[in-house]
Amino acid sequence: MRTLAVIPARLGATRLPRKPLRLLAGLPLVVRVWQRVTEMAVAERCVVATDSDEVAIAVRAHGAEVVLTREDHPSGTDRVAEVAARREFSSFEAIVNVQGDEPFVSAQAVAGATGLVADGAFPLGTAAARASRDVLDNPNVVKVVADDRGSALYFSRAPIPFLRDSADASTQASRVWQHIGVYAYSRAALDCWVRLSVHPLERIERLEQLRPLAAGLRMGVAVIDEPPHPGIDTEDDLARANRDWTAITTG
Repeated sequence: MRTLAVIPARLGATRLPRKPLRLLAGLPLVVRVWQRVTEMAVAERCVVATDSDEVAIAVRAHGAEVVLTREDHPSGTDRVAEVAARREFSSFEAIVNVQGDEPFVSAQAVAGATGLVADGAFPLGTAAARASRDVLDNPNVVKVVADDRGSALYFSRAPIPFLRDSADASTQASRVWQHIGVYAYSRAALDCWVRLSVHPLERIERLEQLRPLAAGLRMGVAVIDEPPHPGIDTEDDLARANRDWTAITTG
């Protein structure tokens, strides 16, 4: 399948104002994400999807392809769907969504999620990293459990899989998977996702991926051993990311 990568970048973040344009090692954050995804070569084209002229101008100045989208999208998936529906992208059969605040996103995760869809194994794909049991009680970390064929069963901020009997601690340890917020879609599955009504489970957990899951759409999970790098949601996160960037590029 021909693959299109889309990076949604909304300017109106609340916890970190003007997040896409904040600087990471001297360049706007969303530009760093675009550079990262482009270097992976997992897609024939990579575009930034934004509701802001200011973001569009900034990323075009660095050579990125940009699509201006509506301002009222409730989620990144809806913004990606608007881009995928445009005539100039109609030949792409698989679409991958990489969040605009993930400059350190794992190439294994992106390639893994994309491959599940591009190979025709699943209509939807995502990724997870094997994690320690320390993340189970952290509500800021989304966990996922999957069936024996690698299809997601449920996502939650709660401790899943829950350990009922301490004697099974070693079994639980091998099944603690931290979700990585990368999504790949077949064109048909993406269209179906955004046409679905918001599901009660989505409202309860505040996790949009529960909407297609509740409707019966299969979502494959590519499990990697590389620990995910924290996202950027606050001023402290941005400061840490700048320190990490310096350490990575000079070390």
